[in-house]
Amino acid sequence: MQIRELASGLRFPEGPVAMADGSVVVVEMAEGRITRVRPDGRTQIVATPGGGPNGLAVGPDGALYVCNNGGNFTMREQNGMLIPGHTPPEHKGGRIERVDIATGKVETLYADCGGERLIAPNDLVFDAAGGFWFTDHGSTTDRHRLHGALYYARADGSKIARVLHQLTSPNGVGLSPDGRHVYYAETLTARLWELPLAAPGVSAMPPGFVPANCIGAFPGLAYFDSLGVQEDGGVCVATILAGGISTFWPGTDRFEHTALPDLVVTNICWGGRERKTAFVTLSATGRLAAMEWRAPGLRLAYNA
Repeated sequence: MQIRELASGLRFPEGPVAMADGSVVVVEMAEGRITRVRPDGRTQIVATPGGGPNGLAVGPDGALYVCNNGGNFTMREQNGMLIPGHTPPEHKGGRIERVDIATGKVETLYADCGGERLIAPNDLVFDAAGGFWFTDHGSTTDRHRLHGALYYARADGSKIARVLHQLTSPNGVGLSPDGRHVYYAETLTARLWELPLAAPGVSAMPPGFVPANCIGAFPGLAYFDSLGVQEDGGVCVATILAGGISTFWPGTDRFEHTALPDLVVTNICWGGRERKTAFVTLSATGRLAAMEWRAPGLRLAYNA
């Protein structure tokens, strides 16, 4: 698989969004900014929300919606790589933001749910009804770990609900092609989970010993980050330590790992006319890469 480097020198890129004009918008988590990468590699700052912009998606109004973890990670340089670590003591929580692409204006949409502060929103995906699922990663210090959660919210700021709680470092989130299942990946357990849905934002999972159905886990030492879904239903999970993309096909035993040249691969999205060009964030080395993928990516609910 031939890999093309589109941009370098980015400060922990994440949350790639392939735009209709051929550009890719990413967050630079370590710099608190959102950056557009043009097809020729030129970069342009779209907005500077500060904190720790993490996940990114286009909403029904054409604006960018951002999971901002509020600076949940201490960033350190190690052997030429930028590595996220524990939550700094000054961290106060994160938020969901809306960004006007044309002006760069940033507004906070949600900072709490039912009076309880969001800890570190991480990734999000919109459904066809105009709502979005997002994960709250929780936080980790050298003494303790705060649980994360899975939320559903409306883009107009009218509703936010915590659907699952007490999760271990939830990170990537995506929807099945039929919209009836939401997937989320846990970082520290390197597991992929599936929650069946009864309606937009409503779980169909009966209460029990587990929060959702376990699709699978990485067969070795790894951490899971964000994810994307293929048109054929394959779930592609960005994988840390093992350095690549791990793909599961729910309902089957099929599993493939695609190795990539970075220990901290954090996200994948698709663009191009047939959505067969995969854009991948190689975060530790600060690069955005592209490659032709095995299958088209799932068409997202909204684009710009």
